[in-house]
Amino acid sequence: MKIRLLLLLVLLIMPSVVRATGQDEPVIYVIKQGDTLWGLSERFINDPYYWPNMWSKNGQITNPHFIYPGRKVRVFPDRIEPVPLEAAAPPAQQSSAAADAAAAGTVEPLQDVAAEKTYTLYGSEGFLVEKEFRPFGLVVGAQHDRIVTGVDDIVYTDIGTELHAKGGDKFSIYHKDIVVKNPLNNEEMGFKLIPLGELQLTDVEKKSSRAIITKSFREISPGAYLQPYKESHRREITLKNTSTDLKGYIIESLSGASIIAAGDIVYIDLGSSQGAAVGNLLYVVRDVMIDQRYVEGRLDVLPQEVLGALVIVDIGKKTSTALVVKSIDTVYKGDRIVSQTK
Repeated sequence: MKIRLLLLLVLLIMPSVVRATGQDEPVIYVIKQGDTLWGLSERFINDPYYWPNMWSKNGQITNPHFIYPGRKVRVFPDRIEPVPLEAAAPPAQQSSAAADAAAAGTVEPLQDVAAEKTYTLYGSEGFLVEKEFRPFGLVVGAQHDRIVTGVDDIVYTDIGTELHAKGGDKFSIYHKDIVVKNPLNNEEMGFKLIPLGELQLTDVEKKSSRAIITKSFREISPGAYLQPYKESHRREITLKNTSTDLKGYIIESLSGASIIAAGDIVYIDLGSSQGAAVGNLLYVVRDVMIDQRYVEGRLDVLPQEVLGALVIVDIGKKTSTALVVKSIDTVYKGDRIVSQTK
């Protein structure tokens, strides 16, 4: 009876021993084009929300260069750690470890890498107009004196043959919104121009025309701006490495709300003149205040708090439109954005 109980006990603890041993022999994974911190977290440890730990709790991960090709990470069952450059395993050893892990069912082979990470936009994100701007025309009224119109409704414009317009011409419809100021110095950065939809001229007079609304993102009212047609097609944004150290602020949101979350469109005070580009990933950060009662002057700076991430989807000279792709805490208009965390 004692022998049977001993054998049963051994059988019960064997799986846990195997798992514990496996944690000491991680798989080495080489970052590929399109990999992201949250993508790796979801892929390898089934926890997409683990990635902020690699951001803010690991001193080796100081900037977005971590997610670009060539960097190596150790994959454990419950965590992912970057491999110091001096400790990177030889390629043959990496392949062997990956093959063993794949055979054991713990992770997929290295050649079967995560799909390239992209973000889909549909043309309704809007942008900031940074210079003097005059619309090509205006929506001056609507059939049956409607105040709000949508798809298939008839509207009237001040665009006519004097502007070389003709039946069938298409125009994009915009709403001129508030003037946006930089929260740091109150500098006027431009006004928000929000896409509303599209229309097509049907009957054209000398100084006016009748049109039908063919697409609408939001309600369209008289006074809306008209610009030469810009197709609002679906487009894919792929992550792109930053060429310089970027620092700026979230200065406005598409909705106008001060509280911002993942999936929201925001406007930032970084553009091509600062070296920003479409596809750049930026972190939303906030300084942590020190309570001097407990440090007695020994500390002056604490590690900054990482709140989320955004990707630039449209670029201007001094401003950009960006998509918030992650928010691990509340993000506010006026929060700081950086390309490297400290």
